[in-house]
Amino acid sequence: MNVLFEEDGAFKAGVVLADNNTSLQVELPSGKRSKVKAANLLLRFAEPDCARLLDAAEAEAEGIDPDFLWQVCGDEEFGFNDLAQEYFGRPPSPVEATAILLRLHGAPIYFHRKGRGRFRKAPPEILRAALAGLEKKRQQAAAIERMAEELKNSRLPAELAPLVAELLYRPDRNKPETKALEAACAATGLSAPHLLARCGAVPSSHDYHFNRFTYEHFPRGTGFGAFAPATLPDDLAYAEVQAFSIDDATTTEIDDAFSVTPRSGGGWRIGIHIAAPGLGFGPGSELDLIARHRLSTVYMPGRKITMLPDEVVDAFTLCAGRDTPALSLYVDVAADFSIRGTATEIEHVPVVANLRHHDVEPVFNEDTLARGGSDFPFREELTLLWRFANVLEAGRGKPSANQNFSDFSFYVDWSVPEGRVTIVERKRGSPLDKLVAELMILANSTWGKLLAERRVAAIYRTQAAGKVRMTTAALPHEGLGVDCYAWSSSPLRRYVDLVNQWQLIALLRQDTPPFSARSEMLLSALRDFELAHAAYNEFQRQMERYWCLRWVLQDAAQQHSARVVRESLVRLEAVPLFLRCPSLPPCEPGTRVAVHLSEIDLLELEAACRYLGPLPAAPGAQLEEQNLTGNK
Repeated sequence: MNVLFEEDGAFKAGVVLADNNTSLQVELPSGKRSKVKAANLLLRFAEPDCARLLDAAEAEAEGIDPDFLWQVCGDEEFGFNDLAQEYFGRPPSPVEATAILLRLHGAPIYFHRKGRGRFRKAPPEILRAALAGLEKKRQQAAAIERMAEELKNSRLPAELAPLVAELLYRPDRNKPETKALEAACAATGLSAPHLLARCGAVPSSHDYHFNRFTYEHFPRGTGFGAFAPATLPDDLAYAEVQAFSIDDATTTEIDDAFSVTPRSGGGWRIGIHIAAPGLGFGPGSELDLIARHRLSTVYMPGRKITMLPDEVVDAFTLCAGRDTPALSLYVDVAADFSIRGTATEIEHVPVVANLRHHDVEPVFNEDTLARGGSDFPFREELTLLWRFANVLEAGRGKPSANQNFSDFSFYVDWSVPEGRVTIVERKRGSPLDKLVAELMILANSTWGKLLAERRVAAIYRTQAAGKVRMTTAALPHEGLGVDCYAWSSSPLRRYVDLVNQWQLIALLRQDTPPFSARSEMLLSALRDFELAHAAYNEFQRQMERYWCLRWVLQDAAQQHSARVVRESLVRLEAVPLFLRCPSLPPCEPGTRVAVHLSEIDLLELEAACRYLGPLPAAPGAQLEEQNLTGNK
């Protein structure tokens, strides 16, 4: 005797070895023996052989239409054997009965299970909904296959056109368009960006990276929308100074300027003047909400996304030829450059010049200072400030910059399709750099100490054991050698500086500061700024890498000189491009080598780098592992 039974959700057939009424000992065709409860039996049969029953039943079931079964069966619960007799019009054979069982079991949208071998037809409305769902899935599967074929043939399906950004940057794997793209990528061996680029959906490699960043950090776009304008104060005193700024040629957010006024009794009054947008709008205003959302200006070669609208920047930037609201830190300096005292004023500052690095550095550098140099506008003031900066640096016991390292300035000519980049190396620690850096450190540390002494909450930048972080506690910055350091010198482009400026303005005006030390607004601004600042800096590094690769393509040379950073990592000498060179033999860090670059991928920001041979040693800068950009 053979039996058909259900075990672990599967139908099985075997030979009965022993029948103990409540259970049976059964041997399966595989030779395995099982103990089967009598309640699990579905059918007893003598023929066919149990090894052939299920195969024959599956073949028979293929010809049975589940829709017809649903139509002919009643609304009450039934057993599969009963339906089999009705279907065949006679007592069914074991194969026929099992075929009906398999068809019922395999059509859950038509028949609902009610027990072992027992079923009930699905209600008409439920069946219609289920069939509609099946048809939808069938059509969706066909659409996915069609879209995948179009993608494989380098054509962008119409359905994908409005979803390109989503597919590139945040794909929803439940969408059929994403499934089609994934299928096409698997078939072609291409990544999604490369496949979509081949279909013409990524026309600009630069915009691919830029749009990725804005898609994540500026989902509503980089525009500002409507806002109430800032109000220029008209009740400020006018400073009796001739201020000048020092910036890169591309700088439009001019936050700081300087002045030097001789004192009648000897020495000088040095002014550090900081743009004061905090006088034009306050916490909770529409402009504050904009700045709070952005937290910082985003920099990248050839483009930037400002923290504040252009109208506000234009109103408060320290532009030459006009008087601009500013917070001024005046430092009384003796003839020996010792500091006699400081004072902070809120005032209009006349700015008479915007000096630019490329104009000043050729006539004001270490060589010209050593030789006395030629005459040029603001020569005496710059020389005096540089001498003062040297004293400040010595007093801190920390260098303001490592002169062995270099910075690189990126200039993009957008008149050329897709842009043409020029990358200029600048040695760190130049007289101009030191002058600006030391005066900014002085302003930020002085104002930070003032806020701490008056117990006015502020956001500080601290460093201990090599770790830099933001905090509301006035803790030392070991790397700078100062007791505390509150970013206050860039309120046009950093939100924490703007917050500290509001606090400082309230202190000077003897008003209640807008933020307390435990203010949730202050603490959340601190946390969010750290995250945004890190993300923006990483994006800037990514875009600098992009333009370095573009520079390599522009240069058209395949051989480049490089220096070994560590192990297989090298950096080109001409531009700050770091690459892995798998074929590099063991070399000491700093070793000069020749490398061959090929297969430059502007979407993945990679290139194949092959070692060509050693180069003669040459004096020069050590390598740093990141191309740091100086934020004052």
